[in-house]
Amino acid sequence: MYSKLLEAWKKEKETAEIQPLTKGFYADLVTYIKRIREERRMLDERTVRGRLLLQEEENIRRMTEELIQARYKKMVQATSIGETIPAVAIAEEEESIYKNICTQVDCFQSFIKNLLLGKIQPETKKISSGHMVVRFLKEIPEIVGVDMRTYGPFKPEDVASLPKENASSLVKQGVATEVETQ
Repeated sequence: MYSKLLEAWKKEKETAEIQPLTKGFYADLVTYIKRIREERRMLDERTVRGRLLLQEEENIRRMTEELIQARYKKMVQATSIGETIPAVAIAEEEESIYKNICTQVDCFQSFIKNLLLGKIQPETKKISSGHMVVRFLKEIPEIVGVDMRTYGPFKPEDVASLPKENASSLVKQGVATEVETQ
């Protein structure tokens, strides 16, 4: 697992785009960290093996933190300029983080837009209960709506009714288009 982490860390550091992780990457990493800690607990840290395991654990911690921070930073940067990150690049464990980033960016852009229109919104905005019907232009994985319900996955030409906040975000990202209902 150490070599898989090292490879993922290097790729993420060397490229501008978020890199796909192998399926189960984070689960394997957690298992690996637990194994190293358990092995360290049973060894005297003054032994060569004990010192090597300590150093390995420190390297794993540093690479893991840097990997996750780099991936988060790339998600924020892409979302802030309206780019959609391919679903294959986001690990299952990161999906809710990515969706929250999208929601926050939408709120931020809405704040700017309203401010420039001479409107000031209260700090806490109530989530409307309305839905919007959209037609998907691109394939996307399951999403968790602002109502905490799961929607999708969707393929091109699928039509769905989603919470307005989520639907608007997908339309802004160019993933879906609004369907007029009357």
